[in-house]
Amino acid sequence: MDARRPTTITIHVPVAGRERAALVCVPATNAPADGWPLVLAFHGGQSYPEMMRRFSGLDILAATSRAVVVYPAGTGSRESLLTWNGGNCCGEALADGVDDVDFIRQLLPAVGVRVPIDARRIHATGMSNGAMMAYRLAAEMADAVASIAPVAGPLALASIQPVRPVSVLHFHGSCDQFTPLEGGIGRRSVTRVHHRGVVEGLLEWVHANGCVAECDCEVVPCDDPAIKENSSAGSHPENMPVASSVERFTWGPGSSGSEVVFYRVEGGGHTWPGSRPEAFFLGSSALWIDANQIMWEFFIKHPLVP
Repeated sequence: MDARRPTTITIHVPVAGRERAALVCVPATNAPADGWPLVLAFHGGQSYPEMMRRFSGLDILAATSRAVVVYPAGTGSRESLLTWNGGNCCGEALADGVDDVDFIRQLLPAVGVRVPIDARRIHATGMSNGAMMAYRLAAEMADAVASIAPVAGPLALASIQPVRPVSVLHFHGSCDQFTPLEGGIGRRSVTRVHHRGVVEGLLEWVHANGCVAECDCEVVPCDDPAIKENSSAGSHPENMPVASSVERFTWGPGSSGSEVVFYRVEGGGHTWPGSRPEAFFLGSSALWIDANQIMWEFFIKHPLVP
């Protein structure tokens, strides 16, 4: 697929006495007749939008003329250590009671003034604390958010009551030491928050979406011989930490064709599947699956259904 450098603009919106901001990556080609799909990409805790761009590689969606990608900025006293109020986490955003959902409600029309957006195709993803924010957005803005794809961050709300079914795609490593798969306090946790188990949160969405309780499970094969050899041998060459296997669990279909999908990365850490971790302490990654492509196909499959 031909890739062209997207245009990046910064949008500022005043919210509750704060000036909030977001980076917006716009495809270099003309918009479709219905406007561009939009993907909100929330950075992790103690991070910021530019780091999320590098960490996730989601600019590819704009570079290949598939979607506008919006990287909102959280809040905090230091520009490089921003957080989101995802529910029971994290940091200054939680302590200050920041209404990040209201920020996004005001950000979306501000983006729409600058770029034509397809209101049926507004989606969200996020890393860690940003994943928690994507979950909160789906729970409290289901009227606007079509589907979400959180990575390495659990549902951080005690309960959910979305006004419509929202399909969920989740990626999580079994050896995540920041937000443990089974819940609790991660060994490397900075916030020391006690997290819900990932599957526990996913089952909330299974119920809310009206999906059957039983799920289908299948192994996602590794087609790269070099990665397969290193993984099976337990070898982790420099700059190539490799998870051992990936299983996909699918609940659905539910109401309005909704579903809940979980990619469990065996041996995976606090990482973005398909991308090499920027730091060794984040753990291993499943390099043979492309989270960005998987979530894009999921978003296409699940537009907003009234």
